[in-house]
Amino acid sequence: AFGCFNPFKSDIDFIVVVDNPPAIEEKEALIKTLLDLSTDAPSKGLEMSIVLSGVCKNFIYPTPFELHYSIAHLQRCEDDLREYCTSMNGIDKDLAAHFTVIKHVGYTLIGKQVSEVFGEVPKEDYLDSIKADIVDSKEDVIENPVYIILNLCRVLAYKNNSLVLSKEQGALWGIDNLPKQYIALVSRALNNYKSEEIEESFDREESLIFCNYMIENIFTT
Repeated sequence: AFGCFNPFKSDIDFIVVVDNPPAIEEKEALIKTLLDLSTDAPSKGLEMSIVLSGVCKNFIYPTPFELHYSIAHLQRCEDDLREYCTSMNGIDKDLAAHFTVIKHVGYTLIGKQVSEVFGEVPKEDYLDSIKADIVDSKEDVIENPVYIILNLCRVLAYKNNSLVLSKEQGALWGIDNLPKQYIALVSRALNNYKSEEIEESFDREESLIFCNYMIENIFTT
């Protein structure tokens, strides 16, 4: 939807909006379909949440969901699908970010238009949602440096300039707006994100210094 999909680095995110809670049999049928489609999906897989239309139009935060699936839960689905579909529901702060992105660049695969389904997400809820996604950045940057570096850029871009950006757009914003000492690191992360190459290694100390700088600025009011 942002125009920067990379089948080697990206997953496919979509939201299923329903008027009434689905039956357990409907949940199982949907997950089975997603598992069947996984062979044709990008390597990072599919990510999906079912949400009720009522909470989309009249936004609730944190947002209730009826079912969630991503490749991280593949084994649980294969081990005991009924148990997974019964227990995988609750609330998810991340949905505020998904809904905001949908409002800005998302499009309908089937059904009503975005403007008919989704109400406004308050800015403070979106900001809290994307902040929650980066609280463990200093731990995660060692194993997943490209995602963390680019994600921190787009979070700071929203905090400073109210810009809803992709990872690629966030990196370009960072290159234009961050202190000079961080430009090379962000540029390397962006180039790797856009390539077909496996994620390259990044200097641990340099990455942590960057994280500390970004987190301090993101969480400073």
